[in-house]
Amino acid sequence: MSDIVLSKGIRGNLLSLMSTADLRDRTQYRLSTGKKVNTALDNPGNFFSAAMLNSRATDITNLLDGIGTAIKTLEAADNGIRSIVRVVENAQALARQAQGSAATTARLGGVLPMINGAQGGMTMQTPLADMGFAATETITITTGTNRTTTLTIASGMTVGDLVNAINDNTEAASATGTGVTIGSTSGADARALLSPDGRLVVQAIGTQPLTISSSNAGTALTNMGFDVADRSKLAGEINVTRSNIAAQFSELRRQIDQLAKDSGFNGVNLLNADTLQAMFNERQTSSLTITGVRFSVSEDLAIGDQQNRFQTDADINDALAELSQAMSMLRSQSSAFGSNLALVQIRQKFTQEMANTLKTGADNLVLADMNEEGANMLALQTRQQLSTQALSLANQADQSVLSLFG
Repeated sequence: MSDIVLSKGIRGNLLSLMSTADLRDRTQYRLSTGKKVNTALDNPGNFFSAAMLNSRATDITNLLDGIGTAIKTLEAADNGIRSIVRVVENAQALARQAQGSAATTARLGGVLPMINGAQGGMTMQTPLADMGFAATETITITTGTNRTTTLTIASGMTVGDLVNAINDNTEAASATGTGVTIGSTSGADARALLSPDGRLVVQAIGTQPLTISSSNAGTALTNMGFDVADRSKLAGEINVTRSNIAAQFSELRRQIDQLAKDSGFNGVNLLNADTLQAMFNERQTSSLTITGVRFSVSEDLAIGDQQNRFQTDADINDALAELSQAMSMLRSQSSAFGSNLALVQIRQKFTQEMANTLKTGADNLVLADMNEEGANMLALQTRQQLSTQALSLANQADQSVLSLFG
């Protein structure tokens, strides 16, 4: 090229054509990549800002896997609770069915007592003195040879103290310091409760005769509701229906534990006292920690096994009370997990939208306007054609010199 002499017009048009070609190539590259900033050389500020935004969007997007796992873990726990609730409902139905089958063991029901001279129902807080019992006197329940429970009355003792003495028929009762002594073999095989109308009901656990007696030779037992004819009952028999229901109750209780153990997800079980942490930002400064519960029948739910094959109403009432308490706990925990689940789902949606915002912001910095680049390409093609035509005209001016040698 240095040996070839071009006229000023040709050189000017050639440079213009080269510039147009460069612009066309750049526009074609933008159209093919969709970006106006492809390297740091194109626009350092926009290039590195977009890279930073995309990097944070990637970090936030990676958190979605953990958040999704947290959601599934909470859903698994909620499924477990709902299943346990259904089992507890079945257990309640069984206990009520047992309650509807008449007890057949010996039972002392009595009549409405006389309290301070007036007939009316007792409560657990009714003082024994209100029925004529005095300090140092005794009330004894007997169900067999050496199977007795005796309450030595002290000042201020109540009907509740008597009920507790009868129901606690273990050797430990003699060491409680509450005036309770038991026979040389064990306490009386009996359970006691207050009926809805306030009568004291004592029932034998098995096939034993049942007797209530007192060292008070007066009318104290009569005032309590036990006439002479109502102070003893012959041996009864085991209610087979209640026994069968008790066995089913024990099986349902075992199933509750199995359901709780099977309610985990990805190694985390919120019904087995595990802890779940959901992380919400890439700096690990925003999170939610969910503490699990131990929903076993021997732990948080506290559902005891059936006692005495459900032969006494007191044992059935105790079971129903425990089931009711467990149901309240299940519903409360279900509500707590539901609240946590809603919060994690809100953060999941927030994270998705934030990642989309960051990516959109990065794209705004580097993406090309395809309409604008298309218009540029059309204009450059027109300019290239014009430059080519101008170069041809400039060349014709030099060719006119040849006519001098014609």
